[in-house]
Amino acid sequence: MNKFLLCIVWGLLVPLTSSAQKIHVKTGIEVLKESNFKVLQGKRVGLITNPTGVDNTLKSTIDILHEAPNVELVALYGPEHGVRGDVHAGDKIESFTDPNTGVPVHSLYGATRKPTKEMLEGVDVLVYDIQDIGCRSYTYISTMYLAMQAAAENDIEFVVLDRPNPLGGVKVEGNLVEEGFFSFVSQLRIPYVYGLTCGELAEMIIGEKMIPQPCKLTVVKMKKWRRKMNFEETGLPWVPTSPHIPFAHSAYFYPVSGILGELGYMSIGVGYTLPFEMFAADWINAGEFARALNAKRLPGVTFRPIHLKPYYAVGQGSNFQGVQIYLTDFREARLSDIQFHVMEVAAQLYPDKKVFDHAPENRFDMFDKVSGSNFIRLEFSRNHRFADIQSYWTKDEEAFKRLSKKYYLYR
Repeated sequence: MNKFLLCIVWGLLVPLTSSAQKIHVKTGIEVLKESNFKVLQGKRVGLITNPTGVDNTLKSTIDILHEAPNVELVALYGPEHGVRGDVHAGDKIESFTDPNTGVPVHSLYGATRKPTKEMLEGVDVLVYDIQDIGCRSYTYISTMYLAMQAAAENDIEFVVLDRPNPLGGVKVEGNLVEEGFFSFVSQLRIPYVYGLTCGELAEMIIGEKMIPQPCKLTVVKMKKWRRKMNFEETGLPWVPTSPHIPFAHSAYFYPVSGILGELGYMSIGVGYTLPFEMFAADWINAGEFARALNAKRLPGVTFRPIHLKPYYAVGQGSNFQGVQIYLTDFREARLSDIQFHVMEVAAQLYPDKKVFDHAPENRFDMFDKVSGSNFIRLEFSRNHRFADIQSYWTKDEEAFKRLSKKYYLYR
């Protein structure tokens, strides 16, 4: 009888599982395989990648290129978190030999963040295959930008194996980076949420002369990706892009709380089971905080009271209260605005805890770099109202949307 029931349950589950895993999009590595590695034939390849560089069956691009006929994989380059994803955020990485392939691995998050001439010796073409999350402060696009510079300086081709922007290709939020605030977390003059794939962004870097001299760029386009798709709609498997982006939906929340998170002022869920999906502190009353935020009626967003005890990071071992964020309509929600509304409501309800009167001053510099300007902090700190910075935060969005359309590779 138990076996009979098991068969029935299995029969019900299998169709659901296969339906849920149906892949609609072919990423750049899949298209490259289909072409029999045409753009790499007879060339010595340096590969910039990490665990997200996989095909639709989750086979590593490292192994695929290592085994590819008439393609010689001669070097690997690891961004923040490393080629194998075994390094924590901000930790420096040393160079070593990849045990699976015997190929030397050069760190792009250690002594240098830009490939040196020595690192590129014997390389004909640099290939970039990393899943990004569509937010300016996430450092992989900075790695791509610096690698494109190095490729141009050393007369090396640059190939991007394109992947989806998990936020889609429509959302654009935030101001452009200002002079004096360019850094590895804001390397490019683009909005905080920029609405392009890495391939499209690479085309823009060349087209808008963001590097001193252009490299010879080839983008291996995806098939069947559309701008309105979020990541779930692609059907692709998600590989954690870093320890605190374990799921595709984690990428949706990174711009929701990442700027505020730089201050260490309250928990944003890093150190708990909801990275970037919540705001909490030991001085917050969960119920009134949720009511005040929901009273704002922000499009596509609902806040739920939450009680928790963080396992590490901000608030480790303390009883915290706050809100969990629910994106009820992803397309309607203004993701990056949410944290500023939270900062405003916190100041209204708890005036002795206003963020810039309370957060450590040594964290202000990183907040400004991630914001792309110190205007956000200085103007907001006057009255702790989002209305005071809203026009500045949004001022560049429409112009960037118009500009970026020149570089669209997908409908």
